[in-house]
Amino acid sequence: MTSPSLMAHKTGPTVQRRDVLRRAWYNFSRNRLSVVGLVIVLLVVLLAVIGPYIAPYPGHAKAFVDFRNSNQRPSVRHWFGTDYIGRDILSRILFALRSALLMGVLVLAIAVPVGVVSGVVAGYLRGSLAEMVIMRVTDIFLAIPAMVLALAIASVLAPNLRNAMLAVTVMWWPWYTRLVYGLASSLRNEYFVRAAELTGASAGHIMFREILPNCLAPIMTKITLDMAWVIMIGASLSFVGLGEQPPIPSLGNMVSDGAKYMPDQWWMTVFPAIAIMLIVLPFNLLGDGIRDLFAMGEER
Repeated sequence: MTSPSLMAHKTGPTVQRRDVLRRAWYNFSRNRLSVVGLVIVLLVVLLAVIGPYIAPYPGHAKAFVDFRNSNQRPSVRHWFGTDYIGRDILSRILFALRSALLMGVLVLAIAVPVGVVSGVVAGYLRGSLAEMVIMRVTDIFLAIPAMVLALAIASVLAPNLRNAMLAVTVMWWPWYTRLVYGLASSLRNEYFVRAAELTGASAGHIMFREILPNCLAPIMTKITLDMAWVIMIGASLSFVGLGEQPPIPSLGNMVSDGAKYMPDQWWMTVFPAIAIMLIVLPFNLLGDGIRDLFAMGEER
């Protein structure tokens, strides 16, 4: 039979975690705009997942032409109207949401680990050859305007989603290297790091078990904010023809195609542009809430 003390020992950490999560949600929910951003982000993710299944005309996201129904204004049959070759704009937006979110997730999934690892290594091994090489390479990438670098890389590769992701990833990791380098440089002289060194802990343990956990708050905040920027950069590449290629739907490409028919067929540009705004703005609101949440935690 389990003793009361053993049961308390097992349930104690669980209760503490629940209390921490409850306090975190309370602090986060005090920012109403961040809660709105979270709700919209979850809605956008849901639409990206189920969009192809609820799209009224899924065939319009492929090679499709219907000139008899081209340039139709928004109506009950086509809520967002049709484009210049008769494709339903709502259906194409629902399909394009998936590629837009995929761009942000995959770019950050590659850029963040590369930038964080290189930054914490350079920050802890400050004054070493490794720090000099990592930071000089980082400075070279940061010296080139981010959008110019992405355009230069994408222009020499075949225009598609994969190469657009590659172009954005190459330009994005140095920002995390610079951020984590500054944090690690300041933490390397803290008492808990000195104590770990005195106990004989390895450099890997100190960097990734002592320093890195103390850098997570600004990293998580930047990831949330950067999700919006990456999607914007991806849409910009598609706008100039360096992203997804027709007939695959892309929000940036749809805005570019519709701009040729402004202002008469305004719906071709306005609705894809609103879709971009509804992706970018909520991530910024959510990032502000996460930043405030971590700031409250530090104050406590």
